Amino acid sequence: MTNLNDNPKYVLEGALLTSEVPLSIGVLRECLDKRFSKVQVQAMLIELQADWSGRALELKEVGEGLWRFQSVPAMRDILRKLHPEEAPKYSRTVMETLAVIAYRQPVTRGDIEKIRGVSVNPNAIKTLMDRNWIEVIGRRETVGHPELLATTRQFLLDLGLNSLQDLPSIGPEDDEALPAAFEFFEGQNEIEGAQQAKRRSDTSILAAIDAEHAKLESLALNLTFKEDDENDQTEKSA
Repeated sequence: MTNLNDNPKYVLEGALLTSEVPLSIGVLRECLDKRFSKVQVQAMLIELQADWSGRALELKEVGEGLWRFQSVPAMRDILRKLHPEEAPKYSRTVMETLAVIAYRQPVTRGDIEKIRGVSVNPNAIKTLMDRNWIEVIGRRETVGHPELLATTRQFLLDLGLNSLQDLPSIGPEDDEALPAAFEFFEGQNEIEGAQQAKRRSDTSILAAIDAEHAKLESLALNLTFKEDDENDQTEKSA
């Protein structure tokens, strides 16, 4: 019989396969009674990834440092036969709103309206908040102090992303490309195929966005928008 103490990698494998949620390296260390450092645990996880390569399941790092086993994209059609119920579908309005928030966060509702060219549908914001994909992380220091919206860690987990840098790359000023870049999220968890596509531009802007998201205290940027200028003018003339 296999002695698990002599095979710590098997312990990690068993913990991950039986867990309903992704596990952090810290939690996985606890499974090994902290006999190994975080670096050693991470090395074993990378070995496990290689061990499972080419199989129906893959070990993947998601949600900024969490690990889980999940089915490979090629298994989707097969699994649908066992579970014919479809994943929830979201309207184009909801997905476009999510795309703007994901790529331009932190943003206000006014920012979303400027990019999309139409008023923000309150139901779209509510749907994304109920799904725990977006949240309010502060207020902008400007007229009216509008709420700042950003994506959550759950957003990364559900879509199989390790960080915001894994989002498909777009041009830094290409607002019209936002909805198209996010089309694959229709029906959830369709990220893998898009991640394999060739990135079209430098990802430095995404890295900057990710850094801002990690430092909530710096998110309330004092940005100037046309509507704010108009409000300022109105106040001065009053």
